[in-house]
Amino acid sequence: MNCYKYPQEKEWDALLKRPSKEASQLNATVQGVLDDVRQRGDKAVKEYEARFDHVELDTLAVSEEEMAKAELLVDEQLKNAITHAHKNIYAFHSAQRFTGEKIQVEPGVTCWQKSIAIEKVGLYIPGGTAPLFSTVLMLAIPAKIAGCKEIVLCTPPSKDGSVNPAILVAARIAGVSKVYKIGGVQAIGAMAYGTESVPKVYKIFGPGNQYVMCAKQHVSLHDVAIDMPAGPSEVAVLADKDSNAAFVASDLLSQAEHGIDSQVLLFTTSEEFVEKVEAELEVQLNALPRKEIAEQALTHSKIIVVKDDEEMMRMCNAYAPEHLIIETANYEQLATMVVNAGSVFMGSYTPESAGDYASGTNHTLPTSGYAMAYSGVNLDSYQRKVTFQHITPEGIRGIGETVACMADNEQLDAHANAMRVRMKEVCKK
Repeated sequence: MNCYKYPQEKEWDALLKRPSKEASQLNATVQGVLDDVRQRGDKAVKEYEARFDHVELDTLAVSEEEMAKAELLVDEQLKNAITHAHKNIYAFHSAQRFTGEKIQVEPGVTCWQKSIAIEKVGLYIPGGTAPLFSTVLMLAIPAKIAGCKEIVLCTPPSKDGSVNPAILVAARIAGVSKVYKIGGVQAIGAMAYGTESVPKVYKIFGPGNQYVMCAKQHVSLHDVAIDMPAGPSEVAVLADKDSNAAFVASDLLSQAEHGIDSQVLLFTTSEEFVEKVEAELEVQLNALPRKEIAEQALTHSKIIVVKDDEEMMRMCNAYAPEHLIIETANYEQLATMVVNAGSVFMGSYTPESAGDYASGTNHTLPTSGYAMAYSGVNLDSYQRKVTFQHITPEGIRGIGETVACMADNEQLDAHANAMRVRMKEVCKK
């Protein structure tokens, strides 16, 4: 990792910049695939599956027989782990249920909100080097709690046409309606536009590579909502002179192994700690099966030494990390100073991997600085707040003239008239 000591504030923007890629060719490729899927449906999807996932598919949907077979292929220990994680994720997200309260803003005028589930949602689960069955739980459980009527899931198949069995088991446990063997841009297009096999959904959730994320942003412009804009995964770790170097190194590497475009940052107030963590990184990195991936991610990752806690927190908030791990002795105090972060992990015994799998919080989080404006996936992500209001004749007497006056002054005569005809009617009674 590159180490920077006591950077001046004018250097922060450049120092905290994420790695960027040329996007013009990416956008053209993605748009071409999306247009084709929109026009030709299943036929186009199958052709892209043959081209990109190297598999010839007769049908896109996972059958009941395949779901049953998956149950036999996943060992009991993993099934128990998935069930345990499900329990905690369900408990945490259930507590987010909204109860709307009717408010009488003045006599005769009552307003309230009601939370209503999005009827059809689509979940994208990446395959590739690490099939993310945990993400099935993170996306499907709150959808089920919210009351979404149709929860469809797309995930890339392997070359033999099968889907990772742990993904299918997690889908069954979490209550997914239907699973489809579709990956990449074609999966986003299928859910956004609908095909002969795949229903059109109203909102798409889930992580993916740069092509998937680009496709989500394209379809969100006109056709369907998405959970959030996102980029490569990232973590910022805060440490002091007394932090456990082995713990910190393990947290940095657990993020770095996600992909070569992942970014990890270490902010510390101690120069001496830098040497300790660098030594631990070398030891732990050499023991990783995904060493090459993590190693590449570390080349554009950084250790930043700052003068004090206040500067560390200002710099961290300026970065707005997806994951923030506070491993300092005064972690509770620093946690109160967090303004921009997707999910915060407090203390030495709270690794990011706990939130990734089983603590109960959601691991689908804003990246690339979007934590300044976006929340991670939660129960509200699957619902809309619809407002209601009811006005009685008494209420008309109270607010009628105010509404008419404001409409007159905006020169919206029909608006004013809609209130005045009621005022006249009320005056008769």
